[in-house]
Amino acid sequence: MKTKIDACIDNFNLKQFMINNSAFVTLVFLLIIASLLQFVPGLQDSRFGLTNFFSVSNFVNILFNNAIVGIIALGMTLIIISGGIDLSVGAASAACGLAAIWVMNATGNIMLGVTAAIVMGIIMGAFNGILIAKFSIPAFIVTLGAMRIFRSLSQHFFRGGGILLDAEVRGFAAFSRTRIFDGTLPLPILYWLGLAIIVGLFAKHTALGRHIYAVGSNERAANLSAVNVKRVKIFVFMISGALVAFASLVEAARIGSMNSSSSGNFYELEAIAAVIIGGTAMSGGRGRIIGTVFGTLTLGVINNTMNLMGLPSFLVGTVQGSILILAVLLQRSFAEKEKQF
Repeated sequence: MKTKIDACIDNFNLKQFMINNSAFVTLVFLLIIASLLQFVPGLQDSRFGLTNFFSVSNFVNILFNNAIVGIIALGMTLIIISGGIDLSVGAASAACGLAAIWVMNATGNIMLGVTAAIVMGIIMGAFNGILIAKFSIPAFIVTLGAMRIFRSLSQHFFRGGGILLDAEVRGFAAFSRTRIFDGTLPLPILYWLGLAIIVGLFAKHTALGRHIYAVGSNERAANLSAVNVKRVKIFVFMISGALVAFASLVEAARIGSMNSSSSGNFYELEAIAAVIIGGTAMSGGRGRIIGTVFGTLTLGVINNTMNLMGLPSFLVGTVQGSILILAVLLQRSFAEKEKQF
């Protein structure tokens, strides 16, 4: 008589496992490569530092450096699952951070600045969502235009420069700079992982979360099933806007300043890359938050490993971009094979 373990082994499908856990498999593969590189002659030189790759401090550093993009990528996951895309998250992040610091400096009240950023992020998300849902304008066009609008308005109001936290509100820096467990774990890591759990549970166990998948999978069928497609699209962008604003607060507190020209640059590309590498389908309807977390970590490990090896930082984008293209090609290949069956 077969046990449950034997039944699981018999039903195990390696191909399906690779599809469902592509980001995790890729991350494990990169970790194996990094461990093997430590034994390559010439890379053991102290100036490379690959011997420190598996240290706790290095892993904490990877998590810390990718927490901001990781938070933004959570909202991007929901948007792409719903069949959309958002190119404005980087500019929106800069605008929210600038607004937060400006309000804090003007009022001397940290909570007012935090509230201003969150409200602003939700409004900008609603702006995108309403144009996409109510006027049937493609998300790519709306968010591309919004990216230019948000960035240019920020540059106009701050004259292309930035803003620093005043001494009276320097306590806000503790929001990102505080470390717990004897100074080992920075709070932004907890924010990212905590929000990932919340968003993951929301997507999987709430009616709105299931509607997001339904809209992305087949918008017409969802509409015929009494799903309010327009409302779902607007809500998704509003949720993403709130997450973008939260990420901007983490960045503002960490750095103590924001810049209208440079803050948030390429965040949209990094977030989209993390989501796609994490296994979320560009066509919508399929994806998991845990995959996005692993996708973000994959990009972070690539960056960290190349830095430790002393390779030019300009080549990081080449490797990350190559993995992104490969992920899309694999998704398309698997999708075509599924259609054949």
